[in-house]
Amino acid sequence: MAMKDYSDEFKADAVALYESTPGATYKSIAADLGINRNTLRNWVLRDRRRRGVDPAAPPAAGKAVAGAGQEASATDPDERIRQLEARVRELEASERKLATERDILRKAAKYFAGGDELVSRFQFVDDHRGAFGVKRLCQVMGLNRSSYYKWRAGADARAARHLDDQALAEKIRVIHQHSGGTYGSPRVTAELHDTGIRVNEKRVARVMRAFNITGFRLRRRIRTTVPDPSVVIVPGLFRRDFTAPKPGVKYMGDITYLPLESGEFLYLATVLDCFSRKVVGWSIADHMRTDLVADALRMAARSRGSLDGAVFHSDHGSQYGSRQFTDLCNQLGVTRSMGAVGTSADNAACESFHASLKRETLQDARDYGDAASCRQAVFAWLTRYNTRRRHSANGHLSPNEYEHRHHTAKLTLAA
Repeated sequence: MAMKDYSDEFKADAVALYESTPGATYKSIAADLGINRNTLRNWVLRDRRRRGVDPAAPPAAGKAVAGAGQEASATDPDERIRQLEARVRELEASERKLATERDILRKAAKYFAGGDELVSRFQFVDDHRGAFGVKRLCQVMGLNRSSYYKWRAGADARAARHLDDQALAEKIRVIHQHSGGTYGSPRVTAELHDTGIRVNEKRVARVMRAFNITGFRLRRRIRTTVPDPSVVIVPGLFRRDFTAPKPGVKYMGDITYLPLESGEFLYLATVLDCFSRKVVGWSIADHMRTDLVADALRMAARSRGSLDGAVFHSDHGSQYGSRQFTDLCNQLGVTRSMGAVGTSADNAACESFHASLKRETLQDARDYGDAASCRQAVFAWLTRYNTRRRHSANGHLSPNEYEHRHHTAKLTLAA
């Protein structure tokens, strides 16, 4: 049963509820309150006349409690139309913004194919600021406008640095070509220092990357060390120390394969002086018999004048452990030393030397071609290695130059 006598407080609360509910109807509010629809309507109209508000106004039309952007009541179709038109304009503006951003990102894609992403974004903004505006471009690219303007202010300095890098790249390219396309940044830097150009290795490495000047890395490996279980055990005297106080006291040797286009191999045996890493003896053959390593040691004896009293270190390959090679060492006055079986680190310096040889002569080719071409390429590299190629163990001096300076210093001290 509905109440017949309502307090002034109840009436005021009922009116406030109706007025503060967007899109409310007398019927819905009256049902919630449990009163007659006309009773609520009379209270609302009476309150509006008291406040001087249009009695026909929709609920919450002039109230502060109404939220912005809320839909108008169906009793005011003009207001509803105005709100819909505003919404359409808002959606159209949003669509135009999205279309512009898609266009910007599509154009920006080619700027990020490689290189510095941040620099590419700055450059893109600079190239398209006339078409889209700096503010919009920086928003889409995720940049701070002040950072962009700071980058733009340094354009002259960057241009000058780029010209300097181009000039340096030309000098590097000449050195790189003279090295047979093999020198990396450490040796190129040393070569530049010798010509009077003071530049650090980090900059040389950066310029080489920027101008695509690179060396080569060897990927393939063939086993050339086959131990003979019947040979007498020879102690390892080097203990992985591949240095020497002077030339002619410690030598090391090894065998490596040289692939041919026919699928066969030539084999190279070398003898290196531990002091300067100079190649004092070598031999190339189509076999790995003991004669291969014996010929290399004989060449070393001829080039040095004598090997008497020197120590020669090798791996446990059957050639180095043979009776023939043992007799030759005894004849030349050479003390033998061998690394542990199956441990490449015990002959690491020779392993590294052969890796450099093949990396720089093959330059990622699968083979050397025919046997004659192979011999010629290896002979040319070995010769240049001693006379010109800079070695990191020698402070980036060639083996010949390193030994020359040693002898000069020795004579100076004697004087």
